[in-house]
Amino acid sequence: MDGKFISFEGGEGSGKSTQIKNIGASLKQAGIETIITREPGGTFGAEAIRELVLTGTHDRWSGMTELLLLYAARLDLVQKLIKPALARGAWVLCDRFADSSMAYQGYARGVGPERVSALHHAVLGDFKPDLTLLFDIDPVLAQQRVKARGEELNRFDSEKLDFHKALRVGFLHIAEQEADRFVVLDAASSKAAIHIQIKHILMSQFDGLRLD
Repeated sequence: MDGKFISFEGGEGSGKSTQIKNIGASLKQAGIETIITREPGGTFGAEAIRELVLTGTHDRWSGMTELLLLYAARLDLVQKLIKPALARGAWVLCDRFADSSMAYQGYARGVGPERVSALHHAVLGDFKPDLTLLFDIDPVLAQQRVKARGEELNRFDSEKLDFHKALRVGFLHIAEQEADRFVVLDAASSKAAIHIQIKHILMSQFDGLRLD
């Protein structure tokens, strides 16, 4: 099979990071070379930018500054990891991609969808995932999950509830606009149920794929 690029999207505490590991293991078991990466991050340079974006007070950067930093990291990841992997036929699973910039900076930060789209086109052209899985969850429940981790909160974790509500609205609007690429999942479901659902989605989307 040709290489495939699948992004996992959603707000903080949606559970996508757990599911990306599980489905990555299922793909590897099926004999498919599978690369799991994340945004921002995935390369040496992008991980350095991740530290800049996620640490400090929630008002450390403006929405536009965040957006520019994230696209610098994204370009590095695409050029050095994602495109080479796809070219050799590997599958790439990415914990966040460009839709996060649209939701976080375009909608929740108020930069505006048009400006985010213009920057994406300037940096990456029409490069997008083959499939995007959106983990949708009530922000109140998501914030409870985040706090239950007992980990230090990053700049986005510590945002007020209104920010996370706007983020959810943004993600759902993006999914509605690009319904041919998105599948929306109920992230409040059990981990096992979501994993089974994702396997069925992948098998229905990509001919010839069989997952146990």
